[in-house]
Amino acid sequence: QGINLQRVKPVSYISIEDLRNLEEDSLQYESNEIDFSQCRMETCFNFDKCHDFKVYVYPNDEGVQSSSSYRKIISSIRESGIYTSDPEEACLFVLSLDTLDRDVLSQDFIRNMQFRIENLEYWNEGENHLIFNLYSGTWPQYAEDLGFDIGKALLAKASIAEENYRPHFDISLPLFHRTHPEKGGDPGFVRDTIFPAVHQYFLAFKGKRYVHGIGSETRNSLYHLHNGKDLSLVTTCKHGKNWREMQDDRCEADNLEYDKWDYMNLLTNSTFCLVPRGRRLGSFRFLETLQAGCIPVILSNSWMLPFGEVIDWRTATISIDERQLLQVPEILRTIPQSQILKMRQQTQVLWDLYL
Repeated sequence: QGINLQRVKPVSYISIEDLRNLEEDSLQYESNEIDFSQCRMETCFNFDKCHDFKVYVYPNDEGVQSSSSYRKIISSIRESGIYTSDPEEACLFVLSLDTLDRDVLSQDFIRNMQFRIENLEYWNEGENHLIFNLYSGTWPQYAEDLGFDIGKALLAKASIAEENYRPHFDISLPLFHRTHPEKGGDPGFVRDTIFPAVHQYFLAFKGKRYVHGIGSETRNSLYHLHNGKDLSLVTTCKHGKNWREMQDDRCEADNLEYDKWDYMNLLTNSTFCLVPRGRRLGSFRFLETLQAGCIPVILSNSWMLPFGEVIDWRTATISIDERQLLQVPEILRTIPQSQILKMRQQTQVLWDLYL
């Protein structure tokens, strides 16, 4: 007898009528008195534009290239039923300028963004605009700074910290690969809902580590947990242009051990999969482990999990303080097998519903 899969219902939903009521209840304000870091729908959003929920995308800027990921986002909007080519009908405005990668060292970084957005015809301090971002900041701090003032714009962002997230206004996104499909529909890897609670490997991770700098501490310590049996946590220093110059005494041994393990085999044959932060709070592994039916064990303090106001991630993930890394196996072994089974099944439910 299989366990009924729990379908998580959105805990937060707002209709056009509700948006209007929020506006009526809000206090009058002068725009220059608003702290945009404290924006809420009732203070930074103009509901008068929303006679119907339509989204306008600005015309493409000549000579400005977009990444394949951003082109997928824009294409999805333009092909949807909510798209309008008439800005006068729009409730929401989306830039044609690619804002996904705001790392100044990236080839996708678009310069002079402040000048560009201020010259958009309908910008109006970002009111009723939605900005997408996957990568912000650069070496060494990787601060959550886009390099331009988003003003009143809503922000759909990956790797956003809880302290920077504006509740019921911003959207926390998962970090996704360039190869992520334009539209959802790829099923989870698990084909049978009655799958075993425990797999060959109890806890697994395979990925790069940083010898020093932000995000390095957790990954540099994973070798303490690796036993090559039920705990498989392997890392490599072999990434980036200058990895040889930056390698430490353990890199050579780590690289050799790393090459012995197949990533997909670990994903699909592990009960728990570690999702430590990288340079930024988010990680590709969050989506990868969910799709594989491996329970994500998140080590990323203060990360606002994707769609966290809608999804109760406690049903399918475990979050542990980064400082408790060496206690992770002990903590996980206290979880009953019945709960593990429910959580593994729930990874597939959430994947199919939302991702």
